[in-house]
Amino acid sequence: MATVSSFEGLPHPSRSELRQFAELFLPLFSASTTEAKREAIAALSQNPHVPSAVAFFIASQPISLSAPFLVSSKALNDETLIAIARTQGGAHARTIVRREDLSPTVIDALVGLRHSRHGMGVTNEDIRTSQSDAARAEREEKLRSQLRTMARQLNRPAGDTLGVRRLTEVQEALLVRFARERDASRFAATLSDSLSTSHWLTERILLDISGRQLATTLVGIGMDMNDAIFILECFYPHMRKLAGDTSRAEAMLESLDTVECEERIESWRRADRYTTNPQSSDSAHSPEPAAVHKLVVRR
Repeated sequence: MATVSSFEGLPHPSRSELRQFAELFLPLFSASTTEAKREAIAALSQNPHVPSAVAFFIASQPISLSAPFLVSSKALNDETLIAIARTQGGAHARTIVRREDLSPTVIDALVGLRHSRHGMGVTNEDIRTSQSDAARAEREEKLRSQLRTMARQLNRPAGDTLGVRRLTEVQEALLVRFARERDASRFAATLSDSLSTSHWLTERILLDISGRQLATTLVGIGMDMNDAIFILECFYPHMRKLAGDTSRAEAMLESLDTVECEERIESWRRADRYTTNPQSSDSAHSPEPAAVHKLVVRR
């Protein structure tokens, strides 16, 4: 911390001072206690002059240490953020999504990531190091929501299998971010990537002001229930109104059958493939030409 404090006292460090700090910091950090590491990272998160080697080193630490640096540091350029998201896994990528100043380049890279849903959960280390009651309550609510989503998926006809379209954790985080920002264009682009469809289809889904088409899509691709409610209420404010003890958004989501939603999405995708590239569509699975001319994303 003395080394970090000395570095913080340099308003415009020279090249030699940056090099000297980098040479001192790495071995000292490795030899420090976990608490001292957290304090050092928290302090450096607010310093825009952190040397690139130190910035990459800190960003590559376990997420329980690196999170504040990934969210706040101005020393992380686009190239470094993309490299960290690709090499360190889903927890780091989800944390990067929380940055307020994400560039289109980083967003495009995050959208294209294909981290597995099953390898990106909260680790035991994350649980041990989190001491905040608020954080614990948030985790418990997230778990309850995941259990509700799992229950919906398990209540399926015998012999049925899960649909192939599933969100990655990064895609889910981006959809929530763009919904919060009311950025319909980027939301549609991310959803299009998630569904492997044209942007035209996802724009049509969003244009259904009842919200039912988007609700169908979110259920069909396995979106977390709380996140799905949040997204619907962001884009369709009328769905915030309560119907009894629940909002209209939650009531609509609860009324949808997962299997039927997956089947509806697949029918939209087949029609979308036919209209965007008729030559590559399998005629056995394509809608009749007459139907294509009347194509509407059905409710």
